[in-house]
Amino acid sequence: MNGHFPSTLLEKAVNEFAKLPGVGRKTAMRLVLHLLRQDTSAVEAFGNAIITLKHEVKYCKVCHNISDTDVCRICSNPQRDASVVCVVENIRDVMAVEATQQFRGLYHVLGGVISPMDGVGPSDLQIESLVQRVSDGDIKEVILALSTTMEGDTTNFYIYRKLEKLDVKLSIIARGISVGDELEYADEVTLGRSILNRTPFNGTV
Repeated sequence: MNGHFPSTLLEKAVNEFAKLPGVGRKTAMRLVLHLLRQDTSAVEAFGNAIITLKHEVKYCKVCHNISDTDVCRICSNPQRDASVVCVVENIRDVMAVEATQQFRGLYHVLGGVISPMDGVGPSDLQIESLVQRVSDGDIKEVILALSTTMEGDTTNFYIYRKLEKLDVKLSIIARGISVGDELEYADEVTLGRSILNRTPFNGTV
């Protein structure tokens, strides 16, 4: 969409929306025009929600999930089983596993997977803090729930090497997930089953 903009303000707003993932310029234009049609208070609420999110959101100091407090709701819930930790790549994966209602343990959010092509090494991820959590001694089982990609497998193996000498059971979710190989796209039943049918992990898949 290359037309001449009647307003520099409109053009700037469209440019910002077009920077969002999966949003082309046509969609950006549609979103901006939609906002223009809304009441000023509605647009201010929209803008403020994003600004407040950026300024005030926290990362749980235990599991690194997004949180409103220093320790997230899941970690601070006495009903959860603190002896089992599910290792995931990102916050979307926590949401996907929670939606299955099949897991009552805690999480550890790595913030990605090891990917030399993308310049992501082990030190860029929350792996040392996972090793520390396990070293503290309360965790009996670590479930690896990373994507079934080469990068996911590399990360699984790296974590295995870091934890193999510690007294902890290491499991990997059943390989029933093939939809895009990403947890967030697996349907809840499949994902729930793959957690329940997890198998011991010994460094090989």
